[in-house]
Amino acid sequence: MDIPLQLRQNLPVKLPTNATIAPEKLTAYLLVRQARGDKSAFLAKAGYTAANPEQLLHDLRSQVLSKEAILIGRTKFGELYEIRAPLTGPIGSALQIRSIWMKEHLSGVTKFITLVPDRKK
Repeated sequence: MDIPLQLRQNLPVKLPTNATIAPEKLTAYLLVRQARGDKSAFLAKAGYTAANPEQLLHDLRSQVLSKEAILIGRTKFGELYEIRAPLTGPIGSALQIRSIWMKEHLSGVTKFITLVPDRKK
């Protein structure tokens, strides 16, 4: 496999704006309370709730995917990328997040994996 120069040098890249974001990743995981690794309370600080998953979907595409990504690892399934960015919710509050994306080897599809609070910001 020929690796693009940007990846070999770990330079920032843009991920496709049409990356796959599975609706259930938002409605059954990020926006609902989880016993472990809950992110719903963090996202609620900016106004994201299970009642407005389409807002989070829109904001991930417009506010996060518009930023540059850094290659952070490779697995047998694909390349993992991180985007660190502010995410301003519907109530105007900004959250600093780290989002993780994967470009799959077999399909070439880029998909959203998860987001977590960015503790470095």
